[in-house]
Amino acid sequence: MPGSRRVRAARKRKRRMERVEHDLTDPQWTALQSAWGGCAYCGATDQPLQRDCVLAISRGGRYTIDNVVPACRSCNTSKCNIEVTSWLRRKRLDERAFLTRHLEIRATLEQDPT
Repeated sequence: MPGSRRVRAARKRKRRMERVEHDLTDPQWTALQSAWGGCAYCGATDQPLQRDCVLAISRGGRYTIDNVVPACRSCNTSKCNIEVTSWLRRKRLDERAFLTRHLEIRATLEQDPT
């Protein structure tokens, strides 16, 4: 049956998404994109950005302003549901720079909620 594996995975994701409360608003997403200025992981600015959960939904994460960062498709697909610091190390990206910037942006957005 073509696509049956994909269909099962989509259903599983849908059930996971329905079990948790997501509270990221469109204005918050816009603020996050603006604050990061590109992909949070590789810095790419020449392509559309996707919402990526730092802590994957399959690991208990949610779409919240504290857990979502903008990511290019390549980084988002590559990271999948891997723990972010392990993935950054494997890809030889600057883990410390990401974590520092993530905390700075979270603090800034907490002071100026959208």
